[in-house]
Amino acid sequence: MKIIPLSIPTPFYVGDVNVYLIKEEPLTLIDVGPKTKEAADVLREKLRNNGVNFADIRRIVLTHAHEDHCGLAKQVCDEAKNAEILVHNWETGHLFGRLAREEYRNLMISAGVPETVFREIQEIYKDISLLTDALTDGEFSELKDEMELEFTSGTLKVLHTPGHTPGSCSFLREANRTIIAGDCVLKRITPNPIISPDPIDPHRRFKSLAEYLVSLARLRSFAPTLCYGGHGEPITDFEEIFNRYIRAIDDRQKRVIDLVSKEGVTAFDVANKLFPNAIDKDVHRFLAISEAVAHLDYAETEGKIAVEIKDGMEFYRTL
Repeated sequence: MKIIPLSIPTPFYVGDVNVYLIKEEPLTLIDVGPKTKEAADVLREKLRNNGVNFADIRRIVLTHAHEDHCGLAKQVCDEAKNAEILVHNWETGHLFGRLAREEYRNLMISAGVPETVFREIQEIYKDISLLTDALTDGEFSELKDEMELEFTSGTLKVLHTPGHTPGSCSFLREANRTIIAGDCVLKRITPNPIISPDPIDPHRRFKSLAEYLVSLARLRSFAPTLCYGGHGEPITDFEEIFNRYIRAIDDRQKRVIDLVSKEGVTAFDVANKLFPNAIDKDVHRFLAISEAVAHLDYAETEGKIAVEIKDGMEFYRTL
């Protein structure tokens, strides 16, 4: 099975996104890049360099529905005419913009985010949502855990690996233990567990960090020989990355718990102290809040801190 990485530019601080061409029938793209003219032109050129046009693509598979990964799905699909788009049904970014729904506001307010700050972040993401075309029912099919994507010479097994987002998926080539992991595993940075409503009960918050650790352990169980991430270089030493991630998460857990007081703090308070240089900067503000929430949730689940609700906000206290 020929897996060809294609580096596609994005307007985000994370830099280029990796799109993967599976050059085998049915011709498949795993992720597509953001909906910008530059990204579309580069994707088109790099496909052409590999003897492929948009019209030849038969399947578009999304690791998750963030704009830098799914933005061009509809454009490529429209040009290909017969292409199928597949995405896990716990994803929502291909349906509507992040923070567009009321449940996101409720989650942010409960995290102690002032209404004015939430509205500012919401406006930023309203602009970012323009980097993807919304899909409607009937324009995509569902990715399911353990289903197999068939190709001429073999299959890729779908692995539901929630954490970065609820519906994040990875893809395993069992014959040689190669994994395409999206943003679940990245060589140079630790993935951010994004604050999201729980897909089962949107009135509750998705426990992103706890889910992420389970997903990371699941990928490790396959002893991958090669792991392709959503950004940056491929990973040939998964064990080293795994141990580095665990150390980083443990270190951040300690820092977060140290910021919790007897009097009580909100996730927004912790984010301000944890990331003082990021809290007022564009999308970094939302990412900082997401990181604080994820670690506070995990610490509370592990019985290291307590939480109580007062005036609709969650206050974390030392035991």
